[in-house]
Amino acid sequence: MRAVDQVISQRLNSGVPLVGQVSQYIIAAGGKRLRPALLLMTCGALGYQSAQRFNLAAVVEFIHTATLLHDDVVDESVLRRGNPTANETFGNPASVLVGDFLYSRAFQMMVEAQNMRIMQVLADATNVIAEGEVMQLMNMHNAGLDEAGYLQVIRSKTAKLFEASARVGAILAGAEPALEEACAEYGQALGTAFQVIDDVLDYAGDAAVMGKSLGDDLREGKATLPLIAAMQRGNGSQRELIRHAIENGATEQLEAVIAIVRETGALEVSRQAAAREAERAVAAAQRLPAGAHADSLLQLAAQLLERQS
Repeated sequence: MRAVDQVISQRLNSGVPLVGQVSQYIIAAGGKRLRPALLLMTCGALGYQSAQRFNLAAVVEFIHTATLLHDDVVDESVLRRGNPTANETFGNPASVLVGDFLYSRAFQMMVEAQNMRIMQVLADATNVIAEGEVMQLMNMHNAGLDEAGYLQVIRSKTAKLFEASARVGAILAGAEPALEEACAEYGQALGTAFQVIDDVLDYAGDAAVMGKSLGDDLREGKATLPLIAAMQRGNGSQRELIRHAIENGATEQLEAVIAIVRETGALEVSRQAAAREAERAVAAAQRLPAGAHADSLLQLAAQLLERQS
């Protein structure tokens, strides 16, 4: 990961000072670096050790960072990872345009791998992520969204880049099709579980630990799995309160909504859904060659369910 950070630092260089300033700001804010770590662990599990893995790990982090810059503008977010968002610090225009720079820099870097299959996987993933963002936008304030619709959004918006990161590691290693599919399935399942737990923490987490404001999803009118499950399990008045909160982004009712989510067992339902995805990830990882890297992938899936931020 230190080698990846070196690549990131080198490739953020630009003749336009604001580009580097905004890029360094959001990269330096930290984050879990899960997507590049997933690519590196997949390469390790399949025996690929060449330096190109560092370049492509930086590519997936650039794509992810670009989505964060754009997301925070769309969602009007003011806090990420405990710090003011880039749009709060530099303004919306700079955030959008630097996000565009990171996308284009990522594509410059993936060309350097001179592998059309990798370019196809990452280009397709970037397109699917954009579709997922639009689907989420269309579903804002939609209290009628069901679990299937919710899963379709998060598998596009979040899980797709996890899937692509793991698949690219397998492609770099020249893995046979069955192993490549196992890696891709691991990534998709892990990414889905990650997002479900993220949505749980918006109603069960600690704002100081998470580094973002609780209730952001409700303010944005997002019908995430905890709310969908609460509406399914609640009584008529509880369903109506949640419906009104989603449709109006009514954060003044946040405490009442959190109480209903907890009383109806919706958090447990959501955690069980995440656990099923984590189990799917574990099953996929068990199809990889045994070793320290495969063990780390298994451990990552298990630890995901315990995350608090």
